[in-house]
Amino acid sequence: MHPRTRKFLSYYRPYRGLLVADLGCAFVASVVTLLLPLLTSYITRTVLASATADAMRQVLFAGLGMVLLVVIFTLCNTFVDYQGHMMGALMERDMRDELFAHLQQQSFYFYDQRKTGQLIAHFTSDLFAISELYHHGPEDLFIAIVKAIGVFIILFAIDVQLSLGLLLFLPLMLVYALYFNRKMHSALRETKDRVGDINAQVEDTLAGIRVVQSFTNEPIERAKFGAANARFVASHRAGYRSEAYFHEGIVAFAQLMTVAVIVLGGARILDGALDIADLITIIFCVGILVDPIQRLVNVARVYQEGITGFERFMEVIEIAPSIADAPDAITIDRVAGRIVFDKVRFGYSTAAGDVLSDLSLTITAGEYVALVGPSGAGKTTLCALIPRFYEVCAGSITLDGVDIRQLTIASLRRQIGVVQQDVYLFSGTVLENIAYGDPGASRDAIIAAAEQAAAHEFIMALPNGYDTDIGQRGVRLSGGQKQRLSIARVFLKDPPVLIFDEATSSLDNTSEAAVQAALERLRRGRTTLVIAHRLSTIRNASRIVVLDAGTVAETGTHAALLAHGGVYAELYNQHSRM
Repeated sequence: MHPRTRKFLSYYRPYRGLLVADLGCAFVASVVTLLLPLLTSYITRTVLASATADAMRQVLFAGLGMVLLVVIFTLCNTFVDYQGHMMGALMERDMRDELFAHLQQQSFYFYDQRKTGQLIAHFTSDLFAISELYHHGPEDLFIAIVKAIGVFIILFAIDVQLSLGLLLFLPLMLVYALYFNRKMHSALRETKDRVGDINAQVEDTLAGIRVVQSFTNEPIERAKFGAANARFVASHRAGYRSEAYFHEGIVAFAQLMTVAVIVLGGARILDGALDIADLITIIFCVGILVDPIQRLVNVARVYQEGITGFERFMEVIEIAPSIADAPDAITIDRVAGRIVFDKVRFGYSTAAGDVLSDLSLTITAGEYVALVGPSGAGKTTLCALIPRFYEVCAGSITLDGVDIRQLTIASLRRQIGVVQQDVYLFSGTVLENIAYGDPGASRDAIIAAAEQAAAHEFIMALPNGYDTDIGQRGVRLSGGQKQRLSIARVFLKDPPVLIFDEATSSLDNTSEAAVQAALERLRRGRTTLVIAHRLSTIRNASRIVVLDAGTVAETGTHAALLAHGGVYAELYNQHSRM
């Protein structure tokens, strides 16, 4: 069995009992459908033909039997409709949980190469199509097979020659269905890709709506969205065309079967090989045969949509995280914070070349180190390697003498607190956002962290204090307020290693002073790396490391580097003249 087939079937495992019950009810409903023409035949052939004094009572009993069958049919179909859909929804939930967990394990490499909208499409349209296949696929296929076999058993019991004539339609229908089925598959795949493009365009535009409106570039964004929307419609055109040819062709075959029954049946009656009662039963059975044909059409549709979605789902699931725990990875508690880069080489891709080259640097525990250098020198990249957001291409990085690749990713990242220039806050309350640093922290601990970050005063001035909803990405807060919440988060986390990625560069003077004071309190007793563009903010650093062309160009104190007259002195003089 193909691995993807095995994976597809594995999602049924937790719901095997529900699947059996669903198919059991579907079987009963199908059998009931087949019993109705037999009761009709009994009334027309036996009761009405004999016309005995007891005929009315027999008709009433037969009618009562039909009503009972209808009740059973309705109950079984209700179970199939409700529980079948629930089974599909539960399986969709399981797959969505798995996909979400898998995406959380992916490294930054993965997200650098993908659009968020395309990933969202996997959670929405792809998984919905798969859930429809999980529900309707086995159910409709099972019902179609049971009904088709049952109908032909009845037909052969009545008239073999007429039944053989009807069977000749099946290979023609199969060839026709397979041809258009292939066309539907390729068209549906393209359609799902275009849905992802639309999601990506919407996500990109709405996330940057403030920039769009500030530049009055709404027409440009509408044009880009219109182009994506037009590609979506074009892909649907091919899909709908193939689906229409497929569906209407199969329906035409079913109607031709009815015509054949009437013509051939009429001929058989004239030959005396068939009577009117048998013809009525055969026509009734052919009418029933239309249902399995339509169900097979539906199976083909949901199969193509579902299997296309499953292929896209598996393309993501099968991507192993590029950064993962080693088999013998060590879990660490609290470290002192000594970091050593030993001949580290790193590049985001082979084509782009190396960002860091043969870089060696030792940071002692508790040291306050500032990283400076021209744009593109590798400052942010160097800091991203420490928590293993990216993996070194060569060389090693050690934390307290242990290669970080030998540590579990979770325990490594618990040792590191990052305060970035671009603060990300989640939808929810102030309290929930600070608690992100330690989800199990008490309210008192959260308030204490906010006080240390100089955030308590402005939080208490908000309408509901710590329970104030800050909106998506904290849109109801100023830049300085958002930055202080992110610092409070790190205070709550209490890590031994800190990384400040130009945390104050976008703030006004008043906010910068408050944030800078909070950062000074936060870094005490911790190994601290600061990426700085404003050189005036790092004069107090115990050491300044100057990066240039992906390697360490200079290192020393502010005064020593100015006296040296190298890269740092040149950068400092440039900033002084600005």
